[in-house]
Amino acid sequence: MDTLRIGKFLKELRKEKGLTQEQLGEKIGVTNKTVSRWENGNYIPPVECLAMLSDIYGISINEIISGQKLTKDEFVDVAEDNLKGALELNEQLFKKSNKTLTIMWVVSTVLTILILFLLPTKELNLGYSLLLIFLVAALGFISNTVNLIALVLNKERFNNGKK
Repeated sequence: MDTLRIGKFLKELRKEKGLTQEQLGEKIGVTNKTVSRWENGNYIPPVECLAMLSDIYGISINEIISGQKLTKDEFVDVAEDNLKGALELNEQLFKKSNKTLTIMWVVSTVLTILILFLLPTKELNLGYSLLLIFLVAALGFISNTVNLIALVLNKERFNNGKK
């Protein structure tokens, strides 16, 4: 998806309707800065905003994502390209979030192990040492459990989106 092209098209549509960024933002419940970010190509509007923009401008979401008004002949071909682009973007986001979660899981495991080995247990009495070891191990376990749950949910969400 060409965010710059989409942004330029959104700006043209807004100006055709004689709206300011602030007026458009009020209509769809966002700030004028958000509208500006869309029009500058920094972001693509979320789906719910795309639907509202589609209604306001009297064009399809497919045309907004294409960054142009489409003829009936172009519509199907462009829809196919837009769908492929959306699926590719979704897959990239899945891989990125999966990588981040995996890194967090590895880092929390390594930190837990390092802290357990570096605890000054010899200088402390046995009860206090065992309490520290238990607390560090529990925090590591909780951290890893949360990360693993997030990884599984992320994969499940992605796989449900493919169906």
